[in-house]
Amino acid sequence: MAEENKSSLDALSALCKRRGFIYHSSEIYGGMPGFWDYGPLGCELKQNVKQAWWQFTVRGREDVAGLDATIIMHPKIWKASGHLDTFADPMTMCKDCKKLMRADQIKDIYADQKKKPQPKVAGSDFFCPYCGGELTEPKPFNLMFKTVVGPIDDPSNVAYLRPETAQAIFAQFLNVLSTSRQAVPFGIAQMGKSFRNEVTPRNYTFRSREFEQMELEFFIRPDEAIELQYGHVVTLADNPDIDGPVQDDWGWEVWHKYWVEQRKRFLNAVGLPTEHFVEYWQKPDELAHYARACVDIEYDFPFGRQELEGIAARSDFDLSQHQKHSGVSQMVFDDPLKQAAKKLDDAARSAFIEKTKSEWVDRRQKALSAKAGREIVLSAEEVEEIKSAAQKFCLNLFDGKYIPHVIEPSAGVDRLMLALLCEAYEEQRLTDEKGKDDIRTVLHLSPKVAPVKAAVFPLIKKDEAQMKFARDLFEKLRRKFNVQWDVSGAIGRRYRRQDEAGTPWCITVDEQTTKDGTFTVRERDSMEQKRMTTAEFLAMAYEALEF
Repeated sequence: MAEENKSSLDALSALCKRRGFIYHSSEIYGGMPGFWDYGPLGCELKQNVKQAWWQFTVRGREDVAGLDATIIMHPKIWKASGHLDTFADPMTMCKDCKKLMRADQIKDIYADQKKKPQPKVAGSDFFCPYCGGELTEPKPFNLMFKTVVGPIDDPSNVAYLRPETAQAIFAQFLNVLSTSRQAVPFGIAQMGKSFRNEVTPRNYTFRSREFEQMELEFFIRPDEAIELQYGHVVTLADNPDIDGPVQDDWGWEVWHKYWVEQRKRFLNAVGLPTEHFVEYWQKPDELAHYARACVDIEYDFPFGRQELEGIAARSDFDLSQHQKHSGVSQMVFDDPLKQAAKKLDDAARSAFIEKTKSEWVDRRQKALSAKAGREIVLSAEEVEEIKSAAQKFCLNLFDGKYIPHVIEPSAGVDRLMLALLCEAYEEQRLTDEKGKDDIRTVLHLSPKVAPVKAAVFPLIKKDEAQMKFARDLFEKLRRKFNVQWDVSGAIGRRYRRQDEAGTPWCITVDEQTTKDGTFTVRERDSMEQKRMTTAEFLAMAYEALEF
């Protein structure tokens, strides 16, 4: 009989340290806040998460290509993207204890304190959560890490560690398009390190200063191009089959919903059940100014519900910004679109232009009103500016040219790993036949991402026949996936070590093995044991590891 418990973050982090998943960076020197190292099991788990994402997002599709760009890029990229001017958090400092913190996180930090301080300034509702002291007025703090390229420390040589991987994809869009033999709609994916100088890194590895991202920029046609070519645009109101093959006449909102569902499928595949995360659709007043929609997939961590990844419809903002700042056109040429436009007479073209102008003005007004929380009326000058841009856009469409729009699924490797560890961690109170209680700690990691897929144990290490068979089996399996060898201690103790590591299968070679070639396979979650041959075990393992 087993009584089951989900553990606290403290218990999980203790296991991660004890078993070699996660260490505090530079620990022997007191550590560095916001930086973490991944140990032997942790780096295997991390590699498996990344490989699973790459297989699902890139290799498992025909319409996505990969990119591996540099961490340091031309600083003008960050000017174009807006990071230099707007990528900031509100920072405040306690006048008494001198601690720095994000102003928007003060309530959360206060709630986390076991001993809650009272304000030292009477009547204050904005005070230090550590000592109760008076706080300075919040000021914006840019999160990018600065560095210097070259031997001379001069402002002209300042560069930045990238705060996200996405901008490199936009900067290399034309190169990937011309060399990958892809055509819109298609995606470019990248995994890699990013750096953000967080004011108050917290919640274990959730908010770190150095982390890894897995991002996809999926480029699609503007809805106006689809309407011009096909005479209609498929929207969600048409109830499209997004589980079936993708369709050329899908509009942006269908593509966005499609990628939300794809991300949910991936999370299910690596071990997060749908009922254990939340799909949050941002309200109009929460959206970035360039975004048409954004979905945050949120998970209930031990420290509260937090964003795991986001899927945003970013319009043509990024490529347009890089076209504006670089002077290099980011337009693509679509010959079928040009041929469709040629079939329109002058009246049809004029009608299309006027319709587009009206829609652009209406969309802009609604977006501004949603942001302000009240009705916004555009000035005559603003209306004319929007109409002029719409007309220019339409004339480019008639020539078969447009800047693609983007759907961006963006996930953090470290956050996903933490969610998988939280989801997998369990303490089971077991009672044996004699009534003795015992605690079994186990990580129910999916075999697809588990750092060790199987462990091989000879039951009696002094038995030469058992040792030889077990060693031969171990050498055979390790050529196919990560396997551990363990001959130390009682078999039950060996099982428990592998339970804590999240190993799905433990293989025990015993006396019967030397007679008929079968061995005992103990399944981690159920603890059931079954005799198998090598071929039977491999068939079972391959099926469990497949996407």
